[in-house]
Amino acid sequence: MKTFSLIAACDKEMGIGKGGVLPWRLPKELERFHQVTAETRDSTKRNAVIMGRKTWESIPAGRRPLPGRLSCVITRDGGYALPEGARKFSSLEDCLSSLEKDAAIEHIFIIGGGELFKQAITIPACRTIYLTEVEGIYHCDTFFPPLPKEFRREHESEAQDENGVRYKFATYKRL
Repeated sequence: MKTFSLIAACDKEMGIGKGGVLPWRLPKELERFHQVTAETRDSTKRNAVIMGRKTWESIPAGRRPLPGRLSCVITRDGGYALPEGARKFSSLEDCLSSLEKDAAIEHIFIIGGGELFKQAITIPACRTIYLTEVEGIYHCDTFFPPLPKEFRREHESEAQDENGVRYKFATYKRL
């Protein structure tokens, strides 16, 4: 199985969303998200981003599918319509299996939401977690799962300040 990564921003309580949207506005953090999920070593390939239907719907309509990446949406709704450039799957397993066979995909990122993160973090092919750790508590209703003990912090950036919000980028690797 191809390895994959998780990428999210969370507050001190591991909150990642509130009312279907991000509870903070951090343009520089979104730039990093784009850089991490879109950059490839091989210019003939692209990355895939996997998300649940609610995460898909939380992306502004004019920005989906995410440019330069294959957007994969997990939904149980067989009739759910997606535009060209996005693929629909009924489960994370089906999606990962399909991407395994796609030679044009360099790396796979799971970008949310909470249930998908909870499921994916337990799969051994999940090798890296990119977390933006936001200071403070935002009373979220959607959460990133607790980090399993087999993940260790490999990198941490200097603290960033943006729109009155302090945060840092951290990278965790599976041992």
